[in-house]
Amino acid sequence: MRFETSFGLVGATNCNCSRRQRLGWVMGFAPREKFSLLSGETALTEYVFRVERIRHQFCKVRGIEPFALGMCGATEMAAVNVNCLEGVDPRALPSKHVDARSR
Repeated sequence: MRFETSFGLVGATNCNCSRRQRLGWVMGFAPREKFSLLSGETALTEYVFRVERIRHQFCKVRGIEPFALGMCGATEMAAVNVNCLEGVDPRALPSKHVDARSR
């Protein structure tokens, strides 16, 4: 699967919610029009939970979630798993921590 997107890596987000912490997600966000799936659509499967506002995309072959699509207010967004970007070390990026566990 291949995709391309355009967003700033400064301000990548990590979250300690029960789901994202276990997945090791480091998230980068881009407006949906700045995200393009180039190949591999048939290798994807979708997972939604709770209020079903976010469509999590998983690779059927590797089980990895490279991105999710959903809404942020009135804006359609793509959340990209920065761990899936070639040539990027997400742990070396300045990131914003979201404490979802305390909510």
